[in-house]
Amino acid sequence: MIEVYIDGASAGCGGVSGIGIVLKLSDGTVEEHAISVEAKNNHEAEFIAAIQALKLCLAKKLSSVSLRTDSQIVDRALNRHYVKNSLFQPYLEQFKQLETQFDLLFVKWIPSAQNKKADQLAKTAIHRRKEGKTYE
Repeated sequence: MIEVYIDGASAGCGGVSGIGIVLKLSDGTVEEHAISVEAKNNHEAEFIAAIQALKLCLAKKLSSVSLRTDSQIVDRALNRHYVKNSLFQPYLEQFKQLETQFDLLFVKWIPSAQNKKADQLAKTAIHRRKEGKTYE
């Protein structure tokens, strides 16, 4: 089982947003991804990070994943398959569809102190976007 750390960051309501994804593969290698995204707020960026992480894992044919987030809202929503805010419903639906393609998928909340690299990558994506660069 691989560990995947995710985080989302937003530079303000309706502003520039970024996501960070860290894959710790079973062979010991670590992959880091900093991606600019369209998101209205930090919570939306967190949901997008979860979806993009699953898509990345599927593309790499990784079927056993422990997804780790420091967002309690995302953790609860993905584990309970329920969101209060209708803005997040489409993201939850996308997650549920992707989830069925994994043999094992766990979503786990972790403290921010354990998610520093994903946080740094999300902020890097914002800075790149502000500079006009949208690559990873």
